[in-house]
Amino acid sequence: MTTTESSGSGDVSRSMELLWGTGERATRGPKPGLTLDRIVTAAIELADAEGLAAVSMRRLSTELGAGTMSLYRHVPGRAELVDLMLDRVQGEGAHAPEPDAAEPDAAEPDTAEAAPGWRKTVERAARDELALYQAHPWLLSVNQTRPVLGPGAVGGMESMLAGIKDTGLSDPELISVIIMVSGYVSGVARTQVHAVEVRQVTGISDDEFWRAQEPMLSTVMTSGRYPLMAALSPEAFGPDFDHFEFGLQRLLDGLEVLVEQRTKR
Repeated sequence: MTTTESSGSGDVSRSMELLWGTGERATRGPKPGLTLDRIVTAAIELADAEGLAAVSMRRLSTELGAGTMSLYRHVPGRAELVDLMLDRVQGEGAHAPEPDAAEPDAAEPDTAEAAPGWRKTVERAARDELALYQAHPWLLSVNQTRPVLGPGAVGGMESMLAGIKDTGLSDPELISVIIMVSGYVSGVARTQVHAVEVRQVTGISDDEFWRAQEPMLSTVMTSGRYPLMAALSPEAFGPDFDHFEFGLQRLLDGLEVLVEQRTKR
């Protein structure tokens, strides 16, 4: 998926005012029922259905049954609207930390003992973020290198930090954990979203695609040139193995080694 948008590419000060509710609110206009909330909601729904490229002020005015200029009374332009859309959906995945996150679960003592509170927090954050990308694939088309931090983004970070603050890691390391997990999840999400896109664009199923390659690959694999590939079991590329969960657990295993070192000092 080609990056076509950048977070923070508009008037950042205006985006921050709108995100945190400190900007002037429109009180007049040809569409009294039109609100910033309605505009952002409609924009997200449109992006979910047709992609971010479909979102324009003119198209939104049609969807909302309002004049284009009436939208500008609430939001300066498309760039600032994208900032608001991002923060809105990021807020969907933000959860308050579980009050007993570090305490053993009476129903599953063995599982709780094997998964300390910080690990549960990171696991849930990773799965929630993957679900967010699946619900809003257009997120992957936005360059978030310079994010505009609104309530959704800050709330998500606050929740994450609350769950991992007792790991003994330094502040830069805590932020690095968030970056590391987010990078892993976005990579997996990109692959999943691309898989859906290619099926929609080509009209060819995964089974049909691989069957088309099978005659040539069968010849190649029996040539002796690739013995390790040829020796792989049929399950090696099967759909039943959860690569996301496997990778997530290995990432957490590595982090747990560091946490144990820090907390035992």
